[in-house]
Amino acid sequence: MISQPAVLYVEDDANSRDVMRMILKMSMRLPTVTFFDNSQDFLNRLLAITPRPDIIFLDIHVKPITGFEMLTIIREQALFADVPVVALTASVMNEEIHKLRSAGFDGCISKPIDMEQFPEQMQRILNGEMIWRIV
Repeated sequence: MISQPAVLYVEDDANSRDVMRMILKMSMRLPTVTFFDNSQDFLNRLLAITPRPDIIFLDIHVKPITGFEMLTIIREQALFADVPVVALTASVMNEEIHKLRSAGFDGCISKPIDMEQFPEQMQRILNGEMIWRIV
């Protein structure tokens, strides 16, 4: 169990970043949280993060590199082989869930984020469980 996980969240929507900042920094009091507001130069920025993230949350509809493309980049890096990658998206339909699973995501949490349930969901993912929380 990781008590103070390092988190990376890639999200281009400022409101979604603010909500996640409240949850991770204020409510959960995590000391190491990194936010990318776009996916520009993703690989170099990912490799520069210290310490390495213990969990990565990706918005699917980010530009210029989509969440699916970022997942491929992450999975190609041996350093991140064991890091859970979770999709956060507002547009969740059954066909997209299938695409997310097939692509290799470790879970999906729909937006808006449930502030009460999120800490437990994140811990379950860190413990190796796949969470597919669709509202």
